Amino acid sequence: MDLNPPAGENYVNPKTCLFHVIFKAAALAFYILSALFVNNFVIIFVVTVLLAALDFWVVKNVSGRILVGLRWWNEINDLGESVWKFESLDQESLARMNKKDSWLFWWTLYLTAAAWIVLAIFSLIRLQADYLLVIGVCLTLSVANIVGFTKCRKDAKQKIQQFASQTLASHVTSTIQSAFSVV
Repeated sequence: MDLNPPAGENYVNPKTCLFHVIFKAAALAFYILSALFVNNFVIIFVVTVLLAALDFWVVKNVSGRILVGLRWWNEINDLGESVWKFESLDQESLARMNKKDSWLFWWTLYLTAAAWIVLAIFSLIRLQADYLLVIGVCLTLSVANIVGFTKCRKDAKQKIQQFASQTLASHVTSTIQSAFSVV
């Protein structure tokens, strides 16, 4: 992935981008600042996890669809097995997605998980096992979105390649058939 946002492009969905970032920032900021202002672990846990859960929901159900054209979910089938489901826009629509929106989506997804990992290391160093629980829940929610959207992106690329192969094969077949029908 490119480290710099695409130049010359504006965000097409600024409100979605704002909400994509705001709950991530709110969860991280509350967790970090609560050490200074709040002396109650239960409040820190509940508010931080609530903000992380809101972020998870917004990313999974709103910003993923709008900013990168992807959607994923997990179902339990009749046999009790977990089944991943993926949706993506068609090839043309995916190609038209705003590069800056996409850049923001993916980088904030990864940077948030990295921030939670850094905070986990600090909690380990300070021997604060209870705060590792908060971080563990938030990191799990972040990683779930990373895994879901990464699998969804790979599935979308595979479908595009499959469509291209089928289109090419169909074109070649029709060309061969028309060549033999002329003779």
